[in-house]
Parts: sequence; structure tokens; C-alpha cells
Amino acid sequence: MYIPLALLNEWGQILPNASEHGLVIDHMLEFCHWFMLLLFVGWSAFFLYCLFRFHRSRHPKANYHGVKSKASAHLEFSVVLVEAVLLLGFALPLWGRRVTQFPDKNPTDALRVRAIGEQFLWTFHYAGPDGVFGRQDPKFVTASNPLGLDPEDPAGKDDFFTTNDLHLINRRATVIEVTSKDVIHSLSLQHMRMDQDAIPGSRIPMWFKPIVAGQYEIVCAQLCGSNHYQMKAQMTVEDQATYESWMKELIGMQHPAAAAPAPAAPAPATPAVPAEAGVAK
Repeated sequence: MYIPLALLNEWGQILPNASEHGLVIDHMLEFCHWFMLLLFVGWSAFFLYCLFRFHRSRHPKANYHGVKSKASAHLEFSVVLVEAVLLLGFALPLWGRRVTQFPDKNPTDALRVRAIGEQFLWTFHYAGPDGVFGRQDPKFVTASNPLGLDPEDPAGKDDFFTTNDLHLINRRATVIEVTSKDVIHSLSLQHMRMDQDAIPGSRIPMWFKPIVAGQYEIVCAQLCGSNHYQMKAQMTVEDQATYESWMKELIGMQHPAAAAPAPAAPAPATPAVPAEAGVAK
């Protein structure tokens, strides 16, 4: 049953799924597409039948009594019933799992990233090996510190950021907190079957688990200005070892003092041996 259903998604050129929950979404889309196709064929056939059956040449005088059959009412009720099943049986439970069943906040259980949109790029903020985001304040924002990390906060010493380059760990739950600096943007991860608006002043989390390693395109799904078409980014899903190597390299570039080995402590001076005192005679 699933194989013929998938044909409509393929014909519609839906991007391949790369997330754990995406199969459920794809199945719901397939069901909706077949249902829409059935409605299109049915109503089109009914429309053509009416044009033929009630043409003026066959019925020059209008019939003011109308249709007495209850068939149309039964058909309309069936359509409403199917739509209710799609909404209550598929869409709402799936949405509920996305917003209530978040992974544990323990950094060892989920990779946590912050995505900050602005005209016209994405900045991705990573918590570093400790899994704890450093304290941020707009007064600390500079060209070299676009996130406004507090230089006195030890939790931010290993934080790092990327521009238009999101890296995730394959088969590890990921929580992305989405926000914006200026206007409303939308972080659209089509291969992960996830999309979240980036709203100024709000930090909205979304979560998923990637299951296919590779490189994917990120786009902004909200018209955010004249250069909206340029607001693209790249998402890379890789294994744990590759991610950690990449993370170590970025931390070394952005925190050279923290990444550099501490200078060796000077060797303690050898105390001078006092000369032998003369023996009194």
C-alpha cells in the first residue's frame, strides 16, 4: 500500500527525507495528495456531467424544485470526515510530539544550537564542549563578538559561532533555538521536515533527529527584504568524530588563547649548597 502512495510525493519532487520523524510527515502528505487527487477527479467529472446533463438544449425551462437526492449531502459529509481524520488523527498528534516531547536538556542527550537570523544571513551559536551557553548582552556586541558574549563568563569561553554553516551530529537529537535580530525570518530545513519562524525578541525551540549524513541547503521561508533570495545557508550532518574535530578547529580559531597550551611553568631554582664551614681548632 505504501509504494503506490509514494508515487505522488515523487512526482511532486518533494525533497528526500533525512530525519527520524519525517517518514510520518511524508506518509501524511501522500495520503493528502491522493485524497486531493480523488476530489479533483470526482468534482471535475461531476462538473462535466452537469454541463452535459443540464445543458440549455436539453432543458430550456428551469427546474425550480432542485435536487431531491441526498447523495451530495453524504459526499460532503464524507469529505468533512476525512479532513477531520487528517487533522485530529495525524496533524495534531504529530505537532504535539514536536512541541511537548523535547529531549532532555542534558547536553549529553541533545545537541543544542542557537540560530539567529538577520538581513541577510544566519548565525549559528554553539555551546562548545561543556554544553552550556555563555551569558549574552547587547553591550558586548562587536565585529569580533557578534553574539555579545560576556568575556567574564567562564561558560562562554568555549562558545563559538558560524555564519551560514550549520553542523549537526548524525543520529543525535538536535534542539535549535531560533530568533532574529531585525525582521521576521524563517529557518526552513526541508530535508528535516522542520520549519520555524525567527521572531525578534523571541527564542523559539524546535527539535528533530537527523538520520542521513550529508550536506543540505537551508533557506529562509519568509519574505524578509529585497535580498531575501540571498539568505541561504548550508547544513552538514556528520558523525560524532568529524563533528568534534570540526568543533575543536573552530574553537581554536575563535579562542586562540583558550585553545593554546598553557606555558610550561619555570623549573624551580636549585637551592645553592652552602660551603662547608671551617672546623674550629
